[in-house]
Amino acid sequence: MTRAESIDRPYHHGDLRRALIEAALALVTEEQDWSFSLREVARRAGVSHNAPYNHFSEKRDLLGAVAAAGFEALRDRMRAAIAGVGNPRTALLAGAAAYVNAGVENPALYRLMFGPALATPAPVVRSGTASADSGRPAEARAAGAGAKAVLDEIILRGAERGVFAISATSKSELAIAALSIWSAVHGLTLLLIDSLTGSELAIDTLVNRLIRTLLEGLEPR
Repeated sequence: MTRAESIDRPYHHGDLRRALIEAALALVTEEQDWSFSLREVARRAGVSHNAPYNHFSEKRDLLGAVAAAGFEALRDRMRAAIAGVGNPRTALLAGAAAYVNAGVENPALYRLMFGPALATPAPVVRSGTASADSGRPAEARAAGAGAKAVLDEIILRGAERGVFAISATSKSELAIAALSIWSAVHGLTLLLIDSLTGSELAIDTLVNRLIRTLLEGLEPR
């Protein structure tokens, strides 16, 4: 058996795609960049330089799959953080902290997931606006929605139990509440990545105070 045959054999049952994604993810994580070539990814995965084209027609497709893997990992990390946490407020704090820490620990992956690298010009709709995600790979969009669903579920649970002052039957109120929290933790993540918070507080403490401020509001009572 030749070396090439021994390398190719494990991928006959669909493992090649996963191996390429894992190789690219490892490169993003180690180099904190995604300027590598498909040839480098193939070398890292231990396959021929043409192998990536069996699953990805271009590098952007592979990076979209890497972003999707990042969103899936984020979803799993948030779910693990809130597992067994009954109080929606406590769950929100734990989920938000897991979110921010995930982004800070791997800035390049976070920027790939949310930044403009994967975007293509989005079509303008009649209202004069465009969907922020319409130009992103479908796989990344779907995985991103799965991660956001964890936050949506916490907000809904809090509304149903009366912990949050929003209607559990109002889709608009639930959406705005989730968007407010998501905007806050996303912004904090980027500020921490770029060392722009101006604070020396630990990440979990910052997240805790940020979410509490949002929940309690700034207006006097």
